[in-house]
Amino acid sequence: MNDFQKYIQRYLDMIPSDSWKEEMLIAGNKTLNLYGNLSEKQGNFAYAEGKWTLKELLQHLIDAERIFAYRALRFARKDKTELPGWDEEEYAKSYFSSTRTLKSLIIEFETVRKSSVIFFESLNQEQLSETGIANGNEIAVGTIGKLIVGHNIHHLNIMTERYLLKFENQW
Repeated sequence: MNDFQKYIQRYLDMIPSDSWKEEMLIAGNKTLNLYGNLSEKQGNFAYAEGKWTLKELLQHLIDAERIFAYRALRFARKDKTELPGWDEEEYAKSYFSSTRTLKSLIIEFETVRKSSVIFFESLNQEQLSETGIANGNEIAVGTIGKLIVGHNIHHLNIMTERYLLKFENQW
């Protein structure tokens, strides 16, 4: 297993069932519920110096999902153009999430997730099996869908372990 496969597998291993499309809905709802219970002040909280705020983390989930879904769309439509990678840290420098309301980010995440769910539900097995090259690595459309789910779950775990536990001591 190469480094890319190991990177992807760590996210896929987080999906609690074989029903990844259903898990996409579940993880999205958990994210919306978690963020829906935060105050604006909590949305601007980072658990350590140099770490993303919860708003920035939500923007990261939105951006990642958009990029992954775009890749899946291109590959599902048999577009064999190699797609570039992206640098999440460089994207984060342009978030300006502190100037946005938490509510606006929640609405954006909800909209992006609904779009992803509809898109992946519309694909047949042949389309889910199509592959393409992104960031120098071959990946299947279905794997990209699973990556969206596992990536979301990964960040839900980080939010619980590193952010929400700190709230007990601060709020």
